[in-house]
Amino acid sequence: QVQLVESGGGLVQAGGSLRLSCAASEYTFSYDMGWFRQAPGKEREFVAAITWGGDSTSYADSVKGRFTISRDNAKNTVYLQMNSLKPEDTAVYYCAVPKYSGTWSHIGSWGQGTQVSVSA
Repeated sequence: QVQLVESGGGLVQAGGSLRLSCAASEYTFSYDMGWFRQAPGKEREFVAAITWGGDSTSYADSVKGRFTISRDNAKNTVYLQMNSLKPEDTAVYYCAVPKYSGTWSHIGSWGQGTQVSVSA
């Protein structure tokens, strides 16, 4: 099972930026990777995903145009650049790998999460 470790969370004012990183314990070049988030009292939700080759990305409507997912397979790392942050982006952000290639219906591994807090 792939071990995932997130970093880069913190407290930022609305309109600011943060860059999250997710380091994997093994080669990730064959895995799609993604980011999810969970706000207090809410269910965990999809944020963004990137295919193993980095040729295709997808985003939740709420973050399109503001967040960018990318990856560096040589470093076994996926990134989430978050710009124009809003208070409603406040959540714990989790990195994930799907259990089955090509679908996010089941998650194979979760990271421990990193807190992102956006003040008004």
